Amino acid sequence: MKRIAILGSTGSIGQNVLNVSRHLKEKIQVESLSAHSNIDLLEIQAREFRPQLIAVFDKDKAFELQKRLPTFEVLGGMEGLLAIAKDTRATMLISSMSGTLGLIPTIAAIKAGKDIGLANKEVLVAGGALIMDLVKEKQVNLFPMDSEHSAIFQCLQGERAQSVRRLILTASGGPFRNWPQERLNQITVEDALKHPTWTMGKKITIDCSTLMNKGLEVIEAHWLFNIVLDKIEVIIHPQSLIHSMVEFNDMSMLAQMSEPTMIVPIQYALTYPKREPGMLKPFDFTKHPTLEFCIPDKEKFKCLALAYRAMERGGTLPCFMNAANEVLVERFLEKEIGWSEIGLILEELMENHVVQPADSLDIILAVDASARQQASMHKATSYLKV
Repeated sequence: MKRIAILGSTGSIGQNVLNVSRHLKEKIQVESLSAHSNIDLLEIQAREFRPQLIAVFDKDKAFELQKRLPTFEVLGGMEGLLAIAKDTRATMLISSMSGTLGLIPTIAAIKAGKDIGLANKEVLVAGGALIMDLVKEKQVNLFPMDSEHSAIFQCLQGERAQSVRRLILTASGGPFRNWPQERLNQITVEDALKHPTWTMGKKITIDCSTLMNKGLEVIEAHWLFNIVLDKIEVIIHPQSLIHSMVEFNDMSMLAQMSEPTMIVPIQYALTYPKREPGMLKPFDFTKHPTLEFCIPDKEKFKCLALAYRAMERGGTLPCFMNAANEVLVERFLEKEIGWSEIGLILEELMENHVVQPADSLDIILAVDASARQQASMHKATSYLKV
């Protein structure tokens, strides 16, 4: 039996982790649950899974939930998240809370000797060097739960690192892959939220439309697999059936395929190295007669190019880029700026950032806060509004 704690159990990843836990039954024991503030759903989850410990980041909501669940232990704030991270009853922490703050309990869990199921991009984008050094020092396992990184992880099983020629991350291309450049200034929030393949939260859906999400995944892949940036490529694959590929020195390739779902990578991370019976129907090739591929346009999708640039310079720039982008996406959703301005403003802010080593949590959190402030205050007066 694997005993798990979940940071972010009310989000889409957290809910799917619980779906897989239901499916695997006695093979998974949910020891802890946490959420930012959605205590209505968290209450339902708690009554079903009977965790030993519950945490709510919003302290007022934590107090309210404790009144609803008097027989459970409910903690509030970052202290509650850290308690879950350090609690010895769980041997694996699912890091699926959003934001750079997720670094704090994730680091605490690694220091406590827990394996990590990683579904929080900010952990490696903002603090990749710090995290991977700790993983090595504490000799814990870090299992990717994103479909692309899980695909690569599966393709690399039993292979020598020296044999890898390149990693190829697939991307759906988002809703604007076929839009001409001249239409990009006409994009509305409603347009950007119409993802052709996946159903996700608003922030990640916008990131998929700009290809920033794929840029963040490139940075993650560098840290997860210790592969130089020049060997990590992105290709557009609209059907989203091949989740990523590895090409080897002998020019052979391995690809991992399945229907577009987070269930497969989550279950693989929870059951590794075993493969337990899955929840999907057998794949029907006759329903998918065509697989298409094309190269992403980094001029049209500026954010993908910016992510490569951030990783090339390294240090605190990926952290800065990630935080600034998050604020700019929120401003786009609030219709304060246009879709194209996300990349234009981000490029300007990145050019003015003074890069320093990202070798401590304090530095990473300070850069994250600074980036958010700068992105929120930028007036965008030099850009054409939609």
